[in-house]
Amino acid sequence: MLDLDDLRLVRALDACGSLAAAARELDLTPPALSMRLKRLEQRLGVGLVVRGARGTAFTDEGLRLRDEAASLLRALEAVPERVAGPARAMAGSLRIVAPFGFGRRHVAPLLASFRGLHPAVVASLTLSEWPLADAAGMDVVIHVGAVRDMAWIGHPLAPNDRLLCASPAYVRRRGMPAHPSELALHDCLCLRENGEDVTRWRFLPSAAAPGDRDAGHAADGAARRLLQVRVRPGLSSNDGEVICDWALRGLGIMVRSEWEVAPLLRAGRLVPVLPQWRLDDAPVLALVPSRLGASARLQAFLAHARQALQPVPWRVRKGPASP
Repeated sequence: MLDLDDLRLVRALDACGSLAAAARELDLTPPALSMRLKRLEQRLGVGLVVRGARGTAFTDEGLRLRDEAASLLRALEAVPERVAGPARAMAGSLRIVAPFGFGRRHVAPLLASFRGLHPAVVASLTLSEWPLADAAGMDVVIHVGAVRDMAWIGHPLAPNDRLLCASPAYVRRRGMPAHPSELALHDCLCLRENGEDVTRWRFLPSAAAPGDRDAGHAADGAARRLLQVRVRPGLSSNDGEVICDWALRGLGIMVRSEWEVAPLLRAGRLVPVLPQWRLDDAPVLALVPSRLGASARLQAFLAHARQALQPVPWRVRKGPASP
């Protein structure tokens, strides 16, 4: 039998990453927390965490309990709001995790403006290299790209393409590739994110690409024309700003989100590479757990986020030409 203290213990371990830090979070001594954890493991008959030099890590059973605990605590914490009704609908906590770059540039400002409208909401923003891996205990995960985890419901916030680009200096020095297969001969820059295989770039012709005789049969031939290219990055990083800076310095070709590079392309500091080919779209999504009913404050935040990202900031609509 589990109680609320057990669930909060598991959540604290996940959030803090070590027994000592979790003990401070729960206002316990480390020996007291260790004893509670040992008793919990004995009741369940499984080990939940392993201890190492760099802190604690969940076992497979511990990961399952972590997810269940996060879901149950969210549901329990939402009960007062549902019982109190509209009078308290916009009070309570809102925990959001987002990617580093997009979170800094877009999520942080819109979350601040949201709380300005709803000051009774206690909002928290966590920036992460891999938001889905840090989603335990969160109400919303801001994600850029496709999602295959059926445990989440995706709410589209804004369209976003992935673009292949380089600096004019790089193109002058190394030339412009004419086909994705030629990328193997170029310096490529890779961003490590979301646990993806970042050295495999997937292309589809966006029009009648050179050498693609079947380009006119887009509807029934797209799957056949999917082209996957394995690149060998000379430089890689887990920070998109670092990758972008390397590209601006002429160090290689990169794949980056439209939201980040569109202003640089318009300014001519970057140029498109292989524009006749397109990469997978990377829409901006707000993910919420599929088992969690959306609270009033969560629904209000989603509506606010959609409004804040319309018109899409990185897609400038040109006005009429000056006379």
